[in-house]
Amino acid sequence: MSRFPADDDLEDDQGLDHRQAGPTVLRMLVGAELRRLREAGGFSRAEAGYRIRASDTKISRLELGRTGFKARDVQDLLTLYGVTGDAERETLLTMARQASVPGWWHAYNDLTPPSFESYIGLEQGAALIRSWDPLCVPELLQTEDYARALIGALHPGVSKDEIERRVRLRMERARILVEPGTVRLWTVLDESALRRRVGGEAIMRAQMEYLLEAGRRANVTIQVLPFSRGEHGAMGGPMAIMRTSATKLSDVVCLPQLVGVIFPDKQADIDRYYAVMNALVVDAESASATAAMIRRMLDEY
Repeated sequence: MSRFPADDDLEDDQGLDHRQAGPTVLRMLVGAELRRLREAGGFSRAEAGYRIRASDTKISRLELGRTGFKARDVQDLLTLYGVTGDAERETLLTMARQASVPGWWHAYNDLTPPSFESYIGLEQGAALIRSWDPLCVPELLQTEDYARALIGALHPGVSKDEIERRVRLRMERARILVEPGTVRLWTVLDESALRRRVGGEAIMRAQMEYLLEAGRRANVTIQVLPFSRGEHGAMGGPMAIMRTSATKLSDVVCLPQLVGVIFPDKQADIDRYYAVMNALVVDAESASATAAMIRRMLDEY
């Protein structure tokens, strides 16, 4: 039976002790290893599910890192897969325990559906985020006033306290762009995201000035797809592709929706979104041309 990576291997793969290995990423690492062990042992998902008194659907969710782990389930699966060495079992069980520790964003779980909690966890543990936003400034690049106006429009009738909590969550998420071990953000936004005056002229002017400031950071690349490019393959809605520092994990495609996030897992779908994102980067204005475009738009105010 193949050996689970030793502790030193885990450290090399952004393992257990820093921001890049938050609970969501750890769940994905544990899930990916459980899948590898299951396939190496020749077991079906149904057989694995029977062992832990669950369905094959639950096994799929565990292997994708979409749900937390019970220690007994992990122990039973490791026994089924023939992982009997104390060091191997303890390494994986330790990761599973740490994957169950809530991230800081769990304090806002009354505001967000479970799928969006997973999205935030991926975002907070990412090494690279590539995103496309057709209607709004990307959430990680929004000013407080822009976010407040947008959140108020998207959540009509909620209290001012709830709006402020949602704004605070968004601002705390954006800290990954400036803290040590910063994520690389490469975003393409449609020209309409800059033309729509969310919150009024003063708020939009401050927002565009902030985009110019953020675009000067070494870890942030901002491109705009102008109206003149016409139709394109990403007109269906926003998307993000998350890459973690854990080299054992594949990139994750995320499709933010109004009330949650969809995570496609069919390889054909993932390949299509990769192709669309790559085409957007080619078709959009360069980062320098984008900055010049934003400065021209500021002159219109």
